Amino acid sequence: MTTFQHSLKENMVPASRSTRDLEVTAESLQADLSRLELQRRALERELAAVVAHLGTVQRALGALEVVMASPAAAPASEAAPETAGGAARRRVTGPAQAATRSRAGRERTYGRLTEQILEYFAQVGDADVRARDVAVALGRATDSGSINAVRSTLDRLVGTSRVRRSGRGLYRAG
Repeated sequence: MTTFQHSLKENMVPASRSTRDLEVTAESLQADLSRLELQRRALERELAAVVAHLGTVQRALGALEVVMASPAAAPASEAAPETAGGAARRRVTGPAQAATRSRAGRERTYGRLTEQILEYFAQVGDADVRARDVAVALGRATDSGSINAVRSTLDRLVGTSRVRRSGRGLYRAG
């Protein structure tokens, strides 16, 4: 045997061993491929959900910017200083700033809700009243939004002990 043949024989791997190694590698790669395909599909679904949510948030933000810039939104948003307390004093910029300036000159009809409710309780004395009765007495609309605004203000007054809760849905002067 020549030196070349001897060297070749030492460096050769038996065919059965190399074939088995290739089969194991192929099986491993196939398993990886299946796992990665499942992961890709899951990520595509998640990405689609994120894109849909992003679109919804962008549309909602656009609608809010339009509402904030619209002077017609002024009466409904003037309730915010009364219900938001200190949060209403935060700095407003952009389109909302212009809308705020346009409302500043007008008389506030909803910003005095707390005072109006306290005046009403001073008149009715020690009677039990519902939020709907207060809303009607103050000349407010009787839709659920207006009644809920009165109810929220009443609950806030209960929290500060200026009005008492006398039963479920009933309020009395404090």
